Amino acid sequence: MTTLGGLIPAMLAARGFDTVFGIPGVHTVEMYRGLANSGLRHVTPRHEQGAGFMADGHARATGRPAACFIITGPGMTNIATAMGQAYGDSIPMLVISSVGPEAARGRGGLHEMKDQLATLSGVSGLSLQAEDAAGLASALDAAMDLFASARPRPVHIQIPIDRLAAEAGAAPPPRAPVLPPAATGAALAEAAAILNRAARPLLILGGGARGLGPDARRLAEALGAPVLMTANGRGLLPPAHPLNAGGELFAVGARRLMAESDAALALGCEFGPTDWAWNGEPDPEFGGALIRVDIDAAQLRIGPPAALALHAGAAGFARALLPLVARAPAAPRPLPAPGLGLEPRIARHLPLLEAIWDAMPEAMIFGDSTEPAYAAHAAARPPATGLWASSATGFGTLGYALPAAIGASLAAPGRPAVALAGDGGALFTIAELAAAAEARAPVALLLWNNAGYGEIRWWMEDAGVAPEGVALSPVDFAALAKGFGAGYARAGSVAEAVSALRAVRSGPVVIEMREGEFRFG
Repeated sequence: MTTLGGLIPAMLAARGFDTVFGIPGVHTVEMYRGLANSGLRHVTPRHEQGAGFMADGHARATGRPAACFIITGPGMTNIATAMGQAYGDSIPMLVISSVGPEAARGRGGLHEMKDQLATLSGVSGLSLQAEDAAGLASALDAAMDLFASARPRPVHIQIPIDRLAAEAGAAPPPRAPVLPPAATGAALAEAAAILNRAARPLLILGGGARGLGPDARRLAEALGAPVLMTANGRGLLPPAHPLNAGGELFAVGARRLMAESDAALALGCEFGPTDWAWNGEPDPEFGGALIRVDIDAAQLRIGPPAALALHAGAAGFARALLPLVARAPAAPRPLPAPGLGLEPRIARHLPLLEAIWDAMPEAMIFGDSTEPAYAAHAAARPPATGLWASSATGFGTLGYALPAAIGASLAAPGRPAVALAGDGGALFTIAELAAAAEARAPVALLLWNNAGYGEIRWWMEDAGVAPEGVALSPVDFAALAKGFGAGYARAGSVAEAVSALRAVRSGPVVIEMREGEFRFG
């Protein structure tokens, strides 16, 4: 007999999945029946939140979603935080869960929730229930459609426990996913006309433009336009490119470029406050026509109004636009310097980030809410896309960096993966060091230790509130790392931190940097 649960691994493999993150439980045992012969890799985190963050890092490293097998109830509330982060950052993730039998709901059964579908709908693009092979195939195909042709976000599919163990027959084959929307010839021609006659064009690249690759540089050079990149669009232009205007989109220099432009093209930009109004600034103002292109039609009506709003995939639109750009080179414009105007306590971390990427140009860095990550969010210029992600944008959870770096490391073996976290945030998911050691993932937890929740301490002091609850008892991170099977190093300078990072080989390492002792020069 082939059960519905036993079909799941093969159905995932048929749709291009190669990794599952999950903690087996009594409600998900049946999902594991077909796993051993499916070719899928299974990774066991130490908390379901870690499973979701690992899937997030895996997707950022590969451009493909990973799957999570999660138990009913507490497993779903645990992973909901990670789903919320992925939802805010438009990261694909597939979460398959169990749910109690329909007939038994409301009787206080094990792991029972009042309405699991409704609860998870708030952090997912789709939250669906499947009860047989045809229904599961349909739900999986709907997930693949969302990942391929809409704003990619987590998808949740739940299956009643009694249906997981029921005979299911053969698995329906996957169907081809729906293609993303494409701009019409008339829309392309109108956009090209606006840009071709502009004297001071500007290009703004968001997370929706990540798939552009080298075509981002070609478009910028064809337009002769300075390029601003949001946190999720970083790396589309190399740091030293003369048109790279950085990512400090809230800073005076970036706002000057927007205000002085007579035509701006924004590709896949959410125009979210954490990019545009980090310190409470108003939305940016544009001096000329703003062209917005987004795969999410609703997003086009949020934020700065556009003279031309186009519902299309950003990468496909840009490639179709390139042959239509025919203009004289624009006059060079002064570009903002990296980190200009940042608070000194944040800006001091920029040399560390630059040194990491100078020494290891392929290093993938994942940031928590911590001083060095704020510096990267504001002003870092990674050498390529996929090398920077942070939970300080969007949902803004703590504990993201370590498990996300583990997921990326497992997805891209041989590439350095760095988790940049504070001592307070790292403790949210520190148990995932055990998962990294078990998987022999060469991940570095680069730990900024300021003895508590430093950012909140500043906010309290700035607001005239006596700091309370922000000073944490000291943690012996050397002993903690050893207990989880990880290595440990203490870095007192940028050079020592980079040296320790380059020494990471076959398992996780904690590299501690203590405020008050660390030398940035």
